[in-house]
Amino acid sequence: MDSVFEQYSAAAQMFMSDPSFQQEIRTLRSSKDDGEKAQAGRMIDERVIAFWKSNPAISRIFMIPTDDKGSMITNGEKFGASYVAKARKFDWYTKAIEAKGKEVWMESPLDGFYDIPIDPSIGVAFAMKGTVSSVPQYVLLIEVKLSAIKEKLGQISLGEDSHIVIVNSSNQMIIPEDLSQYGQTASVKLPEQLEYRGVFETTTTTDAQVLAVHSKFAMSDWRMVGTLPVDELLNGADKIKRFTIIVTIIAAGVAALLGFLVVLLIARPLGRLRNLMNEGERGNLMVRMKLKRKDEIGQVALSFNSMMAEITTLVQQTSGSAQEVLQTAAELTASSHKTAGSAKEIAVATEEIAGGATSLAVEAERGNDLTTTIHEQMRKVLDANKQMELAAAQVEKAGQQGSEYMMKLIQKTGMTEEMTREMVGKVDKLRDSTSSIRKILDVLNNLTKQTNILSLNATIEAARAGSAGKGFMVVADEIRKLADQSRQSIDVVAQITDTIQQQIDETVNVLSNAYPLFQEQISSVKESNQIFLTVQGQMGMFAGSMDAVTNAIGTLEQSQIVLAEAMSNVSAVAEQSSATSEEVASLSSEQLNISDGLVQLSARLAEVSSQLKQSLARFQV
Repeated sequence: MDSVFEQYSAAAQMFMSDPSFQQEIRTLRSSKDDGEKAQAGRMIDERVIAFWKSNPAISRIFMIPTDDKGSMITNGEKFGASYVAKARKFDWYTKAIEAKGKEVWMESPLDGFYDIPIDPSIGVAFAMKGTVSSVPQYVLLIEVKLSAIKEKLGQISLGEDSHIVIVNSSNQMIIPEDLSQYGQTASVKLPEQLEYRGVFETTTTTDAQVLAVHSKFAMSDWRMVGTLPVDELLNGADKIKRFTIIVTIIAAGVAALLGFLVVLLIARPLGRLRNLMNEGERGNLMVRMKLKRKDEIGQVALSFNSMMAEITTLVQQTSGSAQEVLQTAAELTASSHKTAGSAKEIAVATEEIAGGATSLAVEAERGNDLTTTIHEQMRKVLDANKQMELAAAQVEKAGQQGSEYMMKLIQKTGMTEEMTREMVGKVDKLRDSTSSIRKILDVLNNLTKQTNILSLNATIEAARAGSAGKGFMVVADEIRKLADQSRQSIDVVAQITDTIQQQIDETVNVLSNAYPLFQEQISSVKESNQIFLTVQGQMGMFAGSMDAVTNAIGTLEQSQIVLAEAMSNVSAVAEQSSATSEEVASLSSEQLNISDGLVQLSARLAEVSSQLKQSLARFQV
């Protein structure tokens, strides 16, 4: 019905906006030539009459001027100035001007305009503006016959004995089913709080129980109201009830049959799959689902079997890797113990070297004192020849002891060098073992990643299976947790291995720095031994030529000077050897601490490997 009313509004808008029609109006209002104005007036009348005849539903057309420049134009009727003033007093005339070109619908727009009663109608009014001015020049009124709207309304039916009318905001019928009832109050009272449209149950003025529906028009406050007797709606209720019962019984039977089929084809296989998943959750990885079907349940069973096979392979690989890590940890522990033992032996040998170097320094100091005594005795050589012989014997004896000490020192230094070489070799082997551990850790990392991927796939498959895959999802979650624990253990082992590698590198650097010192110490000890041998030989010659001491005082004095210089050199070498021995002792102590730490790390690696093996032992493969 909104479309019906819109058709009249659109036709009026098109009629008013016609360029030639607008030109005729301008000529009529502004031309000073009476002939042109008369011609324009005739053209306007012809156009209005043509528009009126082309729309049978239109009963009248009025164009009311807003000023005194024009006269009222109709579809053939003639009115004087008094009727123009009379038309301007209607409410719709003022509302049309205020609407500024928008349509204004009203009921019985010409009621009271004529001196005699006229048929009821409805109308639409527009304020017509000129093309060069925004001031309205005419108010166009188009009166529509109620019979035309009633004919359209009669095409609508809500059912047998239904009634449809159009009412205004006061609930008065504008377009009733019987036109003689125009203006009367509708039989159905609308609710006080009206919405745009609504449905409600009520009674008519004749106490009939009806279901009413109302809807507001888009272009005005009018409403279309339809009613349908409730009894009409309830006529087929018994038939519908019987039909509903029959359909319900049939649906219950079909539902029971479908339930039995679901239990047979879905519930039982899913129950078996749930039991197998529970077995897998308890660690039995040998379970398999024997189901030869190609539907979704069969695909789930096949995926379960594939997953259990993959998990079994993964657990076997992980168990083998854990065994290899445990063996490697045992080898690392043995190597660490050997390294600790070697470090202890090196520490003991270094302490002995330090003691020998200290003794050598003491003896060198004593030799220096003896040389000073010889220098003093040389001035009294003639009077103290016997004392000089005694002193020469003591010097020879001290030289022999120094030579013996130096021989021992050379032997111990050689042993220290051999131990240092052996320790360097063992540390290199330990570095190779650490590299092997790294490779094993890489393998374990890859296995952990594969486990995570498999657990993720299993979770996805369980999610697809819905509630039937909850148990399977628990297994997948346990596998993921086991993979996370394995990854954390591997990370701990990797950190421990990195610490071992770093300490081994530090040990290699310390040994590399200590080895040249050992070489220098051996050279110094050999030179000291050669000096002692020279002193011993010279003292022998001194004892053999004691009889010619008096004649060789000058020569002996020179020899005494040489001896003093040699003893100073011996003292310096002894002090340097002592300092080197103390440094080597410090390095040996540090190496011993590193070796102890390496033993502890090896024990930790063995413990972690045992824990991993115990975690895998709960699975049956």
